[in-house]
Order: sequence, then structure tokens, then C-alpha cells
Amino acid sequence: MSGTQDARTRSGRGEVSDLKSPLDTRRREPLTEARFQQLFGRAEQEPELSAEQGCLGRCRRWRLRTRVCSWSGAWLLLLARLPPLRWLPRYRWRAWLLGDAVAGVTVGVVHVPQGMAFALLTSVPPVFGLYTSFFPVLLYSLLGTGRHLSTGTFAVLSLMTGSAVERLVPEPLARNLSGVEREQLDAQRVGAAALVAFGSGALMLGMFVLQLGALSTFLSEPVVKALTSGAALHVLVSQLPSLLGLSLPRQIGCFSLFKTLAAVLTALPRSSPAELTISALSLALLVPVKELNVRFRDRLPTPIPGEVVMVLLASALCFTSSLDTRYNVQIVGLLPGGFPQPLLPNLAELPRILADALPIALVTFAVSTSLASIYADKYSYTVDPNQELLAHGVSNLISSLFSCFPNSATLATTSLLVDAGGNTQLAGFFSCIVVLSVLLWLGPFFYYLPKAVLACINISSMRQMFFQMQELPQLWNISRVDFAVWMVTWVAVVTLNVDLGLAVGVVFSMMTVVCRTQRVQCLPLGLAEGTELYRPLRESHKLLQVPGLCILSYPAPLYFGTRGQFRRSLEWHLGLGEGVAEPIRVAILDFSGVTFADAAGAREVAQLDSRCRDAGIHLLLAQCNASVLETLTRAGVLDRVTPQQLFVSVQDAAAHALEKLLTGPKICTVWV
Repeated sequence: MSGTQDARTRSGRGEVSDLKSPLDTRRREPLTEARFQQLFGRAEQEPELSAEQGCLGRCRRWRLRTRVCSWSGAWLLLLARLPPLRWLPRYRWRAWLLGDAVAGVTVGVVHVPQGMAFALLTSVPPVFGLYTSFFPVLLYSLLGTGRHLSTGTFAVLSLMTGSAVERLVPEPLARNLSGVEREQLDAQRVGAAALVAFGSGALMLGMFVLQLGALSTFLSEPVVKALTSGAALHVLVSQLPSLLGLSLPRQIGCFSLFKTLAAVLTALPRSSPAELTISALSLALLVPVKELNVRFRDRLPTPIPGEVVMVLLASALCFTSSLDTRYNVQIVGLLPGGFPQPLLPNLAELPRILADALPIALVTFAVSTSLASIYADKYSYTVDPNQELLAHGVSNLISSLFSCFPNSATLATTSLLVDAGGNTQLAGFFSCIVVLSVLLWLGPFFYYLPKAVLACINISSMRQMFFQMQELPQLWNISRVDFAVWMVTWVAVVTLNVDLGLAVGVVFSMMTVVCRTQRVQCLPLGLAEGTELYRPLRESHKLLQVPGLCILSYPAPLYFGTRGQFRRSLEWHLGLGEGVAEPIRVAILDFSGVTFADAAGAREVAQLDSRCRDAGIHLLLAQCNASVLETLTRAGVLDRVTPQQLFVSVQDAAAHALEKLLTGPKICTVWV
């Protein structure tokens, strides 16, 4: 306390001349909520309509609705649902076409080996990865709003789908299957993967109908990054048998990562030296090429296609050396030409995969929307989350009819498309041309491709996800809560599995929000010297306090989860139920930070006003938003807290409080 000065001067000089302007009642009359509505609100209620007038009003509204359902309304709807109708007429052919063509071809070349590699993660034959790199890309180019987004096979979704496929169609105990039995098993697994894609697509379409694009906010950035980083470790461990040439059953369920590691260590003496050599050489080529592409992305006209070079070299080496027959190296085999016949998945099995389709749909939407938003902000355009739901929902639903597994935007190919100069969704069409040429004509060239090379491509494509852990020190410095969310999600994904880890991460992230609202304290406010601003007393500003007046700010929603903390904090500050050195005569609650209130919160305000009356404290509320006021009105709180106790601003409430205090004993203003 730096000193005191008399707030009331000698008679004849004005009673409040020494007080600062916000408390100066001579400036204007304090503005209550009722006075504000009288001056600036509607002057009077609209008269009640008669039955005839009500009928006319309904007819008028019906005509407005039918006017919307006209040719112009249909055209606007078509523009909203088919983005090419908006961006294609404004396409800069000379400036953008070459960049889109180069970027599309580059991404398409990478789609071929990655699609086959991620098909192995999904436990289906490699050719179905090529189908998933064609149909979804084509559909998203027609419906998506992300100009720089590249869709197709994604390692995380492939891993999640593979776990569902292995559960629905497990490997027979007798692993020595004949050719016909192997084909039947593959057909069943392809049907299961397509059913998962159908289910996730249907869920996203349902979310689009309900306009649930805002659900992406529940998957916060720490949750998504921890999920993809933990899934990358699952991918690495799941590919160890293929790297070592071991034929091991795929582990699913909780602790599958540790089960796979134990099985690999047990079978390590049986590993194939030939496949181990191929894996080592492949990684020795792929990893440095990835690093060169990142470090010299600004100098290279197009990224070095390391995967394509590796595929060609390995296929040529396996063909010339007969590694498949001499050393029993597993190869891709014949890729069927053309496209599969459209086939509706077995919808009778749909209830069995809903538990798998829901997290896949959420991950698809969250990863794709967040990735599209990053580049939309960078290149100054907007992305419609609900339209993204439609695009990915249709992409998964229709592509499932062509035996495709779930797909989404991919981190690696999106970055590759941007670095190669892509500008619009037209790059997706050029990418489809490359994949189409492989499906129609170039498929036989991949016959001798070792599967160990595809496993190496899977591992090298996880590079960006592993490096996300480098952001943890910065996240620790910014927010310890976000760091905890990241770590809990990552540990849950690694320890349990991707599905349960995602659920744990989302629940824990939401619990941190709830816990932080429950730990909020009321902040006592004081008037900053020389201003009209009220600041928390704990700040280092020179602040003015008036004995007998307590101004409190509650910066959190007031609902059933926070009502207890709200009550305890106010009891402590106002001295309700216990004696205090300086009794409070007027209390002002700044509700500007209360975004909403429920019935329990409204009842708490009414009970607080009642206790304040019993204690001789005059309670005032300031800066209640419309939602809070409506809740207080419906709960009947305004029957006790009169409109004269509601003020538009803290300054008005403080001016009114000063009038109350000036009628009592002498007041001293205190600077702290």
C-alpha cells in the first residue's frame, strides 16, 4: 500500500472530485441493462399477429423457400458441391498448367510404389493399393476444396484397416495354403477392407448431412501428431518380418507392437540373408535420397524419385539373378491389368466393422482437414470442412465399390505436390493418368519386385512422422497441458493400439479442458491509474481500490462442473460465512468471461444474490452476454436479480456502486 487519500473533499468542492474518471458519477448516468434496452433496443414489442396475418406470413416464408428452390438456387447449390465449377473458369492456364502437370506426374510416380507398399499394411494384394491410388484421387479432385491436397493411401489408415481385416479374416493356422486357398483368403480380405471403406465413407456422409464439420476441433493438434507418430512406430515394427524375410502371423489387439517384437526376436535365427541384404541396400538408398529432397527442396526442380529408382533397380536385380527361385525371395507377382468389376460389399457384416470404421472416419477427416487448412492459410484461400466431409465420404464410399481400402490425404505426397509446383486440384488428374498407365500397360514390369523393398518404402515414408517428436521441447515451453496430451496419446497408441490410443487421447484432451475450467479462480480487479481499465490486482500496475467495494471477474463458463468452484471462490473473496477485516458493501461480478451458463449455474447466481442480501452486500452483474442473460431469464433468476442490478460495463457498475457507498461512512481510496 503506497498511501491513502481522502475521496470526499470539503463541502463546496464536490464530493468525488479526487476520484478517477470511471468512478466519476458526474460524467453520465450509469447504464444498466434495462436502460440500454430502452435507449438502443427495440422500443416496443411487435403486436401479436392475428390468424389471418399469421397465415399470410407463413405463405410469404413459403414463397421465399420456393424461390430458393429455383434454377438459380440449384446452380448455387451445384457451385457449392462441385468446386471445379468455381475454380476452373478462373484457371490460369499459362501460369499453372505446367506446374500442375509436373506435380501431378511426380506424385503419381510416387503413388505407384507407395500404393503397393501400403496395400501390404492393409493385408491385401499390392494391386489394390494401385486402385486406391486412382479412384479416390479422381473423386477428391472433383469434390474437394483443398487445392494443394494429395489424397490416396495413408500408412496410418492402412495400419488401422489391416488390424480390422486381420480380425475379420484371420490367417488359417495351417499357413501352407494352396494357390486356390490363398486366392480365396485374399478375396475375403479385400472384401473386408472394402467394407471398412464403405462404412467410414457412409459415416462421413452422415456427418456431412448433419453439418458436423466442427467435430474436427475435438482432434487437437497434439492428439493428431501423437497419433501419427505412435502409428509410425507400429508401421516400423510391423514391417520387420518383411525386412528380415520372416513369415510370421500379424499381431492385432492391445500390446500388438510388443507381441510382434517378441515374435521377431524369437524367429530371428530363421531370417533370410538375401532379403536382409535387399532391405539394407534399399534403406541405404532411400533414406539419403529423402534427406537430400528435404535439404535441397528449393534448389531441385523436382524431388528425386528415390522410390521409383529403387523399385526399378530391385526388380531388375531380382529378374537377372532369379532371387525368387534361388533364395526364396518374396516378390509381388502378377498385377492384373485393368480395373475390377464394381461390387457392393457385404453389408450384412457392416455392424461388425462400425467400431473400426468410426475411428478411421475421424482420423481421415481430422488429418485431411488440418492438412488442407495449413496450405489454405499459406496460399490465402478457404477450405470448407463440411464440403471436405462430403468429398472424403464420397471418395471412400464409391471407391469401396471398386475394392479400394480407406484413403485420406497424405502428408508425404501433399508436401511433394507443393514442392513440385502444384497449384490446383487439376494435379490430381495428372496423377491419375500415371497410375492408370501402370494399371493398363506397365503392371508386368513389377512382377519381380521384392516385397522387402515395399517394406522399406513403408518405413522411409514414416520419416516426417518420426521427426514430429522434435517439437516436444518447444511444446513443453509453450503449454505443459498440450505436452501431457501429446505424451498420453503417444503412450496409449504405442502400448495399446491405434484405435484405443485415439480414444484415450481424445478423452484425455477433453478432460484437460474440463479440469482447467474447474480450476479457474475469481480475479479481484482494480482501476489502473490514469485509465478507465480494470486490471487484476495481481498485476504490477498501480491500481485503485475503494474500501467496501469488491470487483471480481470470473473468466470461465458457469455450468454444473464449475458451480462449486464458483461458489467457494466468491465465498472467500466476499467473506460470506466468516468475518473479514474490511466488510464488503457492494460486489460487482464481471461476467465478460462467462461464455455460457446452464440451469445449475443460473441457480448458483440466484443463491449468491440471496446470500449477499442476507449479508448486507449489494450484488451487481456487469457485461453479461446475450446467451447468459437468456439463461438467467428462463431460469427465473431475474425475478430476484432485478434488471437494475445488470450493467453494460464494469465502469457503469462501479459508478453506481460509488453512489451507494457515498451515502454511507467516509470512503478512502487505496492505491496498491
